[in-house]
Amino acid sequence: MFKKLVLLMGMVMLFFWVPGCNQSDSSDSQLAEKIPVEVSTIQLGQVIQSVKYSGDIAAEFEVKVFSKIPDRIEKYYVDEGEAIRKGDPIARVVATTIEQGVKQTEAMLISVKAQESNLAVEFERAQRLNQQDAMSKQQFEAVRTQYESTQAQVQQAEAALVSMKSQLNDATVTAPISGIIGKRYYETGDMANPAMPLAMIVKMEKVKIEFNATEEDLGKLTVGQVANVKVKAYPDQIFEGKVYKISPILDPTTRMAEIEVLVDNKNGVLKPGMYAEAEVITGIISDVIVIPRYAVIESTTLETVNQIDQVVKNYYVFIVDSSQALQKKLDVRYVNHRWLAVNGGVSVGDKLVISGQNNLRDGSGVIITKEEGKLQ
Repeated sequence: MFKKLVLLMGMVMLFFWVPGCNQSDSSDSQLAEKIPVEVSTIQLGQVIQSVKYSGDIAAEFEVKVFSKIPDRIEKYYVDEGEAIRKGDPIARVVATTIEQGVKQTEAMLISVKAQESNLAVEFERAQRLNQQDAMSKQQFEAVRTQYESTQAQVQQAEAALVSMKSQLNDATVTAPISGIIGKRYYETGDMANPAMPLAMIVKMEKVKIEFNATEEDLGKLTVGQVANVKVKAYPDQIFEGKVYKISPILDPTTRMAEIEVLVDNKNGVLKPGMYAEAEVITGIISDVIVIPRYAVIESTTLETVNQIDQVVKNYYVFIVDSSQALQKKLDVRYVNHRWLAVNGGVSVGDKLVISGQNNLRDGSGVIITKEEGKLQ
């Protein structure tokens, strides 16, 4: 009797215990199926509109200096990287032939001036005799002609001397502007060629970045727009410049226009020849829903628009509502490399999934592991 009673009690306990276990296991299973995500509250903000291009840095002004005399370089006064002022000597070219020409011209000038002096006395005497009718008109005209001819010879000799001295001065090549010697094309002892420069002078207080803009972007660019410039030599530094020049014509082959951005370079860290990236700020969209690009799932599809097949890029995000992930298609106004400006698809105050979205499907159960405030 006692054994039957124990057996009956055991069956009753088993009956109540088994459903409890099933309920506990079911609860644990549902919790395990929820996907952990991080969210942030969607807010209004602003998105900077810009276009990005790359190009080489060049000095604001580059002047190549040539020798007018095709002769051997006697001496260089400056080297690459040295500062030079306007009028300072750069190099001297051997000018032996010109020096001899100057001496010959000076001697010739002395000779014709002596003749002019003698003929001046003779011409003055002839004038007195002519006034007294003591000299025939023919004799007077001969003296006057000889005197005037000698005067012309003096003027020719003086002009020749000025020209020869100018050529002699050209033997010393001077700087037409102040700046820095960017490059020397010869060494002392080389033969200078008037078709090839002796040196290049650069002004580097400002530098320029030249790039070609597409026809599509050309309408967004105007002179005076701010440009943020980065170079590999200083990856953590941004140099601010401005659009300085926009070509009035496009290259008919590439359909692109040349743009120049001017950047202050008073400390001289930006060097001609460096590779630079320029981001030109073309506008700012304010009071708009802002979505970080890392929270967006991008999808590219082929769609027919106006009977033409086009590749269309769609943008999706997940928001959390009542512990469920809801997929939303965004109505995108503008996209840059960091942010999306959105016209619709989500609302201010929605909890946007910013981490874990790649593991979600529409309607997935989620558990929020971290919640941030504003996105910007």
